[in-house]
Amino acid sequence: MPFEQPFPRSFVVSSVQTHAPARSGVYGISNAGEWIYIGETDDIREALLLHLQESNTVLLQRHPTGFVFEVCDRGKRLGRQDRLVLEYEPTCNRRLSKHL
Repeated sequence: MPFEQPFPRSFVVSSVQTHAPARSGVYGISNAGEWIYIGETDDIREALLLHLQESNTVLLQRHPTGFVFEVCDRGKRLGRQDRLVLEYEPTCNRRLSKHL
């Protein structure tokens, strides 16, 4: 089942601050050609802002341009993230799973 929000918001600080809630949930980061990363967190806004502050990461090297999210409680987040990762096969999640 795809993300509830099908159209991404711009992955820049002002858009994240405006649109991403400071709530528990899952989020996806993409560019025009691929899904880059899908994560789960207690605070969607904070997690996205932290990604934007990182430097020289594989995620940023993929030139992310958009983000989507779903609010969900802590007990459902990990399962929802796993389903979304299987569906979208984001590049950075595949790289991470090879190192676990």
